[in-house]
Amino acid sequence: MSDETQTGAMSRRSLLGGAGLALAATAMAQAQEAPGPGDPPDSDPDFGGPEHHDAPPPMEPPPATVDWNWVRGQWALDWSWVNLSAMLFASHPRIVRNAIARHRDALDANPVTYLEANNRPLQNAARRAAGLYFGADPDAIALTESTTSGIGLVYNGLLVGYGEEILTTTHDYYVTHESLRLAARRSGATVKKISLFDQAATTSKAQIVGRLMAAITERTRVLALTWVHSSTGLKMPIPEIAQALKSVNAGRDPGRKVLLIVDGVHGFGVEDITFDQLGADVLAAGCHKWLFGPRGTGVVYFRPDSLARFEPTIPSFLAPNAYGAWLGGYDPGATTGARMTPGGFKAFEHVWALSEAFAFHGMVGKAAIAARTRSLASRLKLALSQMPHVVLRTPMDPALSAGIVSFDLPGLSADAVVRRLRSSKVIGSAAPYATRHVRLTPSFRNTEADVDFAAQIIANIRR
Repeated sequence: MSDETQTGAMSRRSLLGGAGLALAATAMAQAQEAPGPGDPPDSDPDFGGPEHHDAPPPMEPPPATVDWNWVRGQWALDWSWVNLSAMLFASHPRIVRNAIARHRDALDANPVTYLEANNRPLQNAARRAAGLYFGADPDAIALTESTTSGIGLVYNGLLVGYGEEILTTTHDYYVTHESLRLAARRSGATVKKISLFDQAATTSKAQIVGRLMAAITERTRVLALTWVHSSTGLKMPIPEIAQALKSVNAGRDPGRKVLLIVDGVHGFGVEDITFDQLGADVLAAGCHKWLFGPRGTGVVYFRPDSLARFEPTIPSFLAPNAYGAWLGGYDPGATTGARMTPGGFKAFEHVWALSEAFAFHGMVGKAAIAARTRSLASRLKLALSQMPHVVLRTPMDPALSAGIVSFDLPGLSADAVVRRLRSSKVIGSAAPYATRHVRLTPSFRNTEADVDFAAQIIANIRR
């Protein structure tokens, strides 16, 4: 059966069972019914295409049961390897591969007319799908190329003044730290880094929230945090932090409130939660990791009332009045998600196929994906915790962890362990921090047998 035939059969499988189809049907219809290459372009000289404002229907409940073998079969991975590296760089499920191929073939056949007809409608379709997936306002969503580009876009555009403070932690990743350093050099703001715990594996929500709140001062304007640490796999209690911030912000004017800005990439596509439930003001994530979306895609979610604290730094091709403001010599107005979306010519076939990635997660169900990922990660953590030669770095508590499982084998470097794993056809990685840990990251495309095989290989590794 061809990829195209199998894709068409998706909606007939018991996995879907009528559930999650609202998101899938909307995304696929928007992609397949977009204007054709012979249609006239929009009057804007930005290859923008016409505006579409149809609201997607509400997402239906997820299926009661999931055929995980069918889900696994949607990937073209080499299954002779045990691939436990979902956190790094995704391969695409079939529905995404087919969407990329469809757009790529149309662009190859007639690039200018297809771009003119489809760019703005399909980018906005992706924003609506992203909003539906995360329960967020699509007009306050920007499309980016990665977590790194999203974080850079956010902190480069942050309106923060001389002497004001950005609070972050010693545990955050290079991208956050470097973006903050550059932002502080431009603005004259200061960056303060604090430690939240002595050991991630034994910390608590109360300890983390308490240390953060104690470090906030009258000068603090931003908390720059990471949802799931890519070093230790610790999942930060972002909802509890957001709740505690409400008391801090209660007496502050809007421009002095502490914004909660989150690098969310290792929770996005894993956790069954909405943007409002998470409580962040801004969340940036790449879509080519746990979401298994098109490579080179990402999103930034802004709470609408937070957009006034940011300015675009890259010209937008997506904002409907971008060229009109330029030609007319007037201010384009308030910051929006569209204005925060960088313009330029891109790998459009990947950007436009982002809707199908959200559709696929809607088909399987966010709750099912979260439960599956948690179950496999817990299975691996339990196995590792029973090995005397292994030091587990990720909390056992699922409330403080997601899909990343980090550990050490004392006496061996993390890179040496990764090499030993790969010699047995298990793909993991070493965390790129000053202190490196081994990371295995099971996802919903994996099986219990994958986890058990990897655990057995680790059990047999000795110096």
